[in-house]
Amino acid sequence: MTTITDPGEAAEPTEYRERRRRAAAEAAARGLAALIVTDPANLYYLTGYNAWSFYVPQAMLIAADDASTLLVLRGMDAHGAHRTAELDREEIVGYPEWAVHRPELHPFDWVADELRRRGWAARLAGGTVGIDTDADHFSVRSYHALQGGLPEWNLTGDRGLVNWQRVVKSDAEIALMRKAGLIASNAMRVAADAIAAGVPQHEAAAAIAHAQASGVDGADGDYPAIMPLLATGEAADTPHLTWSARRFVEGESVTVELAGVHRRYHAPLARTVAVGRVPAAVEELAAITAEGLTRTIEAIAPGRTSGDVAEVYWRFLERHGLAKESRLGYSIGIGFPPDWGERTVSIRRGDDTVLRPNMTFHVIAGMWLDGIGCEFSESLRVAEHGAELFTDAPRELIRRPAGSGGLRAV
Repeated sequence: MTTITDPGEAAEPTEYRERRRRAAAEAAARGLAALIVTDPANLYYLTGYNAWSFYVPQAMLIAADDASTLLVLRGMDAHGAHRTAELDREEIVGYPEWAVHRPELHPFDWVADELRRRGWAARLAGGTVGIDTDADHFSVRSYHALQGGLPEWNLTGDRGLVNWQRVVKSDAEIALMRKAGLIASNAMRVAADAIAAGVPQHEAAAAIAHAQASGVDGADGDYPAIMPLLATGEAADTPHLTWSARRFVEGESVTVELAGVHRRYHAPLARTVAVGRVPAAVEELAAITAEGLTRTIEAIAPGRTSGDVAEVYWRFLERHGLAKESRLGYSIGIGFPPDWGERTVSIRRGDDTVLRPNMTFHVIAGMWLDGIGCEFSESLRVAEHGAELFTDAPRELIRRPAGSGGLRAV
């Protein structure tokens, strides 16, 4: 076994084994014979494996009875997987290069044959094998290749088994997320300085990306699962817009959503920046949104449900004659492109998940109306008696004076 010596690692070597043991035990409790894990965030959580290899098929098989493991990667990636994955070398296998990007066959065709050769097909014959079918990088073709190559297995979705095991963080994970929060807070300060009338949007995006990768003292930066979002002017009424070469214009607002990332742990943060004097409607919406977010965070405590917390914000909006269709937040932690959410708990009406200490959330009060929009968000931990913020930025409209020069990307 290779011992990872990086002092910033998320877990001790034995912790990865324990995580796989817990995943196997939960699979057995659900009547599954094994798990096939494909989500890169789940692979990272279970093994520490960290590489930009998820654009081709990859998967890890975990037996429910004894947590025995086999990680299957493209050959060139398997060759170096021991450099990050806390696995023995015999637990890693690579499929041949001739299987990559072929219309007439799929890498998992080869994988199915290899599993049969190694005795896994017979070992799990007649059993139900759970797959994280909601993983972004697990394709329909991948599923069909496994289904056709291993007909003696009953494949089924695992309903986010590993994702749900990640919801409550260890103290070591919380420490990493605190560092990610420091990076996010600094990146937002850089964003506010970079945005000014006459500055091209892509230059502001470059300054933010530089801050994200550079990190801060004591916390090295990492690449984010989502690029900086910069919805601007009338387009601020639409979430998830990135940037263009258009220059910022005096009198418009800019919604900035970004994340600080440290060792793959994400702390997102959103704020709205006013370039000079903005319309009164934007000022009013910003004040309501910020206050609503504050009241929501004050309602977070162990024992309450995520639906209870969401209700605080919705009732506050109703008193102001406003409504929100989208959810108010979601669980966060490890992230790989294209998402930093864990696809588990949502802060919205009707979600009955009971909050527990060391659950971590991105609480995002985003209001998108016709022609205007506003976002304020925080990343936080459910603490023993409330909420601990990972991020630090003024919870108000960030004002950039007209004609201010802006920070140019280097």
